[in-house]
Formats: sequence, C-alpha cells, structure tokens
Amino acid sequence: MVTKLEDHALHEKHYDQIVNVMKNEPYANFLGIKLTNLGPGTASAELTPDEHMLNAHGTIHGGIIFSLADYVFAAASNSYGRTAMGITTNVNFMSAGIFGQTLSATAVEVKKNHKLGWYKIHVYSGDELCATMEAMVYRKSHSFVDSTDS
Repeated sequence: MVTKLEDHALHEKHYDQIVNVMKNEPYANFLGIKLTNLGPGTASAELTPDEHMLNAHGTIHGGIIFSLADYVFAAASNSYGRTAMGITTNVNFMSAGIFGQTLSATAVEVKKNHKLGWYKIHVYSGDELCATMEAMVYRKSHSFVDSTDS
C-alpha cells in the first residue's frame, strides 16, 4: 500500500512528467483547456470559450463547463503519477457561463486512501461561481510515470 508521504514524493520526483501527461490530454487540447497549476491532489485550469461552445441561449454550454470540471478532477486525482479513474460525479450548475469571460476551475482533494479519492471542484465564469462538482475516483495500483527507481 502506498502511503501519503510516498504519494507526495512521487508527485515531487515526477512532477514534470505528470504535468506533461496532463497538458497533452487530447480532449482538453481540442477544447483549448490550459492547465495553470498542479499540486499534490490539486489542479487548476482555464478555458477561453469560442462561439461554437455556446448553447441556444447564447451562454456557455453545460457540456463545456462539465468538461473543464472533469479535466481538473482528472489532473488532481492523477497528480501522484498513479492512474486514477473517475467512478462518479455530481455537478450543480449555479449560473450561466458568459461568453467573453474566461472559465476557470479548481479541484481539491478532500480525502483519499489507497483505493478511492474524493474531490471538490469549482468552476467560475469570470468572478462568478457557475458550477460545483463532487467526484470520486478509483485509484489503480498502476503508475503512469517511471517509478522503477522510486
């Protein structure tokens, strides 16, 4: 079983490799999501929405907001270099995302053990909270970083 200290040591030792994996996530790149911060169990990212990301009411489509929240959730839960797979999410849309405003999201680890991790995510449109998410991952024993010398 990997301890909290071992997780943090893996994060520090393989930080550049973990960031590289997260920054090269294909769907996030397709949407234009930019990782702005990655810490042990935390992540932040931004997205400047394009016109094709609007819904019929002229505000940011909920799927775009969800995708940004899901991305920081993935980055935070994989920040230790260990493969984590989402098993549940619950999203609450609080207000509309406004076109012309940058969307920003943060994920914070609330609790984890060797098999599960629970995260809280906030998404903002400018300074306005537009969505919250609670999410859980299954933490596999597989590491996606070279940990043979760890």
